[in-house]
Amino acid sequence: MQHRLDVQDFIDNHRFSGLQWRVLGFCFLVVALDGLDTAAIGFIAPALVQEWGIPRESLGPVLSAALVGLALGALIAGPLADRFGRKAVIVWSVVFFGLGSLASALAGSVGELTLLRLLTGIGCGAAMPNATTLMSEYAPAKHRSVLVTTMFCGFTLGSAAGGFLAAKLIPLFGWHSVLLLGGVLPLVFALALLRWLPESARFLVLRQRPAAEVAAILRRIEPALPETTEFVIHDQLRHAGKTDSSIATVLSPELRFGTAMLWLAYFMGLAVFYLLTGWLPTLVKSVGFPFDQAAMVGAMLPVGGTVGAILCGWLMDRLKPQCVIALAYAAGAGLIYVLSRHYTDLTTLLWLVFGTGVCVSGAQTSLSALAAGFYPTQGRATGVAWMLGFGRFGAIFGTLLGGVMLGAGWHFSNIFAILALPTLVAAAAIGLKGLRYRAPGVAGA
Repeated sequence: MQHRLDVQDFIDNHRFSGLQWRVLGFCFLVVALDGLDTAAIGFIAPALVQEWGIPRESLGPVLSAALVGLALGALIAGPLADRFGRKAVIVWSVVFFGLGSLASALAGSVGELTLLRLLTGIGCGAAMPNATTLMSEYAPAKHRSVLVTTMFCGFTLGSAAGGFLAAKLIPLFGWHSVLLLGGVLPLVFALALLRWLPESARFLVLRQRPAAEVAAILRRIEPALPETTEFVIHDQLRHAGKTDSSIATVLSPELRFGTAMLWLAYFMGLAVFYLLTGWLPTLVKSVGFPFDQAAMVGAMLPVGGTVGAILCGWLMDRLKPQCVIALAYAAGAGLIYVLSRHYTDLTTLLWLVFGTGVCVSGAQTSLSALAAGFYPTQGRATGVAWMLGFGRFGAIFGTLLGGVMLGAGWHFSNIFAILALPTLVAAAAIGLKGLRYRAPGVAGA
């Protein structure tokens, strides 16, 4: 007689095993390498300006191309991962952005570098949402949010590591060395992923792969798993008889309102975050602070974001996730507005920017965990990836908007007062999603 076993119940009812720690570590490193390659162009930009004898603004298309690539990569990779598997898309995306970074090191003009950074961005954009999906499918429900947000901290670590490496490598070997390192590391790491990263057990069940293949993975969590086991997943049962298309699942009548609210919140949050990331030191310098203090204030945003990501994830596992995120955005909007009125004292400014990072960046990172819990297995990779992809257009919008407002002579106080509004829109979007999906048993409610 066969024993019927739900894969998620099995994961929820067993200790966090060495296999799951490995998935967390590998996904963290995938996101860290993603962060290193995504941020690399910003660190090498001064050297490019000097060596090629070009004005700084001529690198604008290069920076924009990377953001467009991130969006395209996410939009393309989600449906592919729901069809061919999370592991396959993660491995190939890491190979893709590694090769893109290597090729970028050989660029001889702004046009060539723009095209190659677009291609690199596609690989980077494909990697992150699928690492999120895989981690969420190996995480116990009671710890899922904090595990996913902790994994996301790899992006900040990778970006910061890129800055330190650039500071050491560029004076010795030139700007090419940063991109070469950003290409070699992912290619070597892809071999480790191919050998030791497991495919999602939930995906294997969904695709009706042999029970022995699923059992071989789950026995690394619990060796005493019975031989005669039939594996199921609850959301597979709920969606039995419905469309097999991941895109149709994400945009289905049942889920489309939640999808729209996730997209809206991620777009608005990323617009605010990228405007602050790109222009905060310049804005702080414009109100009379020296360069070193302006840079210090700018650094407090990602520091606060790292703390906020882990804190929001921890709270989401204990309270209603959508309430946590909506309140974090609302608090962030309040702090941004306070910043528009109190910006003359350095200590006050440092703490307000740190708090803004905790709230806004923490909420932004936590949206991936919320999305991973909202969508069923057959559309999870697409749902997470398309939210991230759509949000990247918010990043492009925010970066361009900051330049336009500064070019028009807007003052620090006016810019920050305006930025409180999209942050409130993000809070409202997640709040409305929470009201719409309050019914018991609705994922992500």
